[in-house]
Amino acid sequence: MRLPEIGPTPIDGLRKASIDSEIAFARPEPPELPLPAKPPPARLLLVRHGQSTWNREHRIQGQLDPPLSAEGRRQAMHVARRLAHRPLAGFYSSDLKRAFETADAISEAVAARPSPSMGLREIYLGAWEGLTTEELAQRFPAEWALWTEEPSWDVVPGGEGSVPFEARVNSELDSILARHPHGDVLVVTHGGVIQVALHRVVGRPNHGLFPFRIENASISVIEKRNGRFVVSGVNDTSHLEPAA
Repeated sequence: MRLPEIGPTPIDGLRKASIDSEIAFARPEPPELPLPAKPPPARLLLVRHGQSTWNREHRIQGQLDPPLSAEGRRQAMHVARRLAHRPLAGFYSSDLKRAFETADAISEAVAARPSPSMGLREIYLGAWEGLTTEELAQRFPAEWALWTEEPSWDVVPGGEGSVPFEARVNSELDSILARHPHGDVLVVTHGGVIQVALHRVVGRPNHGLFPFRIENASISVIEKRNGRFVVSGVNDTSHLEPAA
């Protein structure tokens, strides 16, 4: 008895269709393009001025205007060498002599001129300006006793006060960052101003406290990334140290 012919199995049919079908090439993928480079974050390079003649004499300076000492000019040149050829998005300085003379010494090395700013001045210290600590203890014994127990700008007779000082400094730095949202901005200023800037990042008011050591001609760095501030360096004085 002859069995009826059986057609191709489903597998055979799939194999035949696969072999006999025309091969189509895949659609070419577009070439991979490099991603655009992200702009650098804004960085404040905060430089405290070099030693002034009153730093050497341990006199309260505030907004009085002594110039740099010979040592301060030497320190300023070391900062200049440290920052030489660094591209800057902006360059600002307090208009007080000790800061602006420091900035002026740096200017040739960075091929830029500083813009003077009253907003970057040191805090105004009223009746204490020009005096030594010994003279303060004699002339203002009650206020000096309060200061030595717990430092506060608000005990200084006729001074600017902590809240106005912090508001002034923060407003000036915000204005600078608004003008330069990317890149390095060099700011030559004073120890009190740098203290306020650092305190703001860590979320504490300053009020006259000095938990950070900010030496003459030191460099401190604050970055702004995605709207947030980060302290990336404090009181760097390696450029002042003798080479090993």
